[in-house]
Amino acid sequence: MTAERVNPPELSPPTGFSHAVVAAGSRLVFLAGQTALDTDGKVTGETLPEQFRRALANLLTALRSAGGTPADLARVTVYATDVAAYRAHAPELGAIWRDLAGREYPAMAVVEVVRLWDERAMVELDGFAVLP
Repeated sequence: MTAERVNPPELSPPTGFSHAVVAAGSRLVFLAGQTALDTDGKVTGETLPEQFRRALANLLTALRSAGGTPADLARVTVYATDVAAYRAHAPELGAIWRDLAGREYPAMAVVEVVRLWDERAMVELDGFAVLP
């Protein structure tokens, strides 16, 4: 994929996301929502950062299995059951993102939800990627 991250100077400087991603490639990969489920289908992690790490790792595992890399991500949506807690942990969550996915940020949104499918889940990530 070729990806151009677009961050216009007329908008607030992005931190941990890109305002727009122009992607060119031949394959689209749509990634289902991933929570902190282990291989037995149990939610792991007692804290938001622990669950975020596992959910992101799960998303990246699905992406890699489809032939992609984190740099191929064009869009990610984060669903959080507590946006205030997400904001409070933002520096740690950003470090987790950089550790697992690098510094090529997709277009992103964080949305607060009442609950997720798995009641213990605090965060879920989905998205799509454009592969060469």
